[in-house]
Amino acid sequence: MIYCLTGKILKKSLDLVVISCAGVGYQVQVPSSVAGALPAVGQEATLYTCMNVTESDVSLFGFADEEQQACFKMLTAVSGVGPKVGLAILSVLSPQRIALAASAGDHKAFTAASGVGPKLAQRITLELKDKVGKGLAEGLSLADLGPAGAPAAGGNLAQAAAALTSLGYTSGEAAAALTKLDDTLPVEELVKLALRGMARR
Repeated sequence: MIYCLTGKILKKSLDLVVISCAGVGYQVQVPSSVAGALPAVGQEATLYTCMNVTESDVSLFGFADEEQQACFKMLTAVSGVGPKVGLAILSVLSPQRIALAASAGDHKAFTAASGVGPKLAQRITLELKDKVGKGLAEGLSLADLGPAGAPAAGGNLAQAAAALTSLGYTSGEAAAALTKLDDTLPVEELVKLALRGMARR
């Protein structure tokens, strides 16, 4: 298993990166959100990877951080979600958005990804809802929901969800209130806006 690759970028397109490590060029498929965030060709970068081995192919999939890597593994564990669909979802949704959509049962969010129809989107939310909701309630990031890693505080949305659940809201209510908010806002602001939104309902 190749956990991560650090090396010089030889080639980069919307969904593919070739990275040179110790004289070997690795072709890595990436979500379009990752390709856009990587440095220019000739610069050094690190990609966290997942390897997929089939009878006819060995593929590497790369991600900007361990949270995306863990999210990809979680998505592809859902029946009917292959690596291509996993990449498509991560191209349009951040791991925090995926966690909130799954926890809130918002299957429509997943249909924005290429190759995800309503039935598959419902299956994704159904299979991930409890796992992700529990993690959000405890303020964990998606990387912490994987098999490895000690619990650590997640991003702003995860921390805001934990704050709302400590106020007595369910993880589903917290996720639904936060799902449309900007994840770059401070935690306090997210909590305020979520409470305001819930008061209007």
